[in-house]
Amino acid sequence: MTMPQRSTGYNARPAQPGPRPVARPVSAASVARPVPAAHPAAGPVNRQAPVAPQRSAVTFLTVAEVAAMMRVSKMTVYRLVHGGELSAVRVGRSFRVPERAVQDYLRDAYTDIA
Repeated sequence: MTMPQRSTGYNARPAQPGPRPVARPVSAASVARPVPAAHPAAGPVNRQAPVAPQRSAVTFLTVAEVAAMMRVSKMTVYRLVHGGELSAVRVGRSFRVPERAVQDYLRDAYTDIA
């Protein structure tokens, strides 16, 4: 006994697409927006753009890198970060510690033994 086939099932022909609507042409003037006077593109073409002052590059370290650098466990680094003794930036679910913060922490952690 065979199963009857439906007329709209697997063997049915796909519908033929109709003619596509033709879009009207768009001119560049109708799309262009005015440039605010404060924008750099509003000034003269040959004028040099002002140079922003350079920032010093900040190197961020992962918790594992800080732990290896200080020769402690990652949990110790997390305790220092959560305790506020070591500054860090949260990126997503992880922390990044500025290299300068590690250097400052180690410099301040030295104790003089008589």
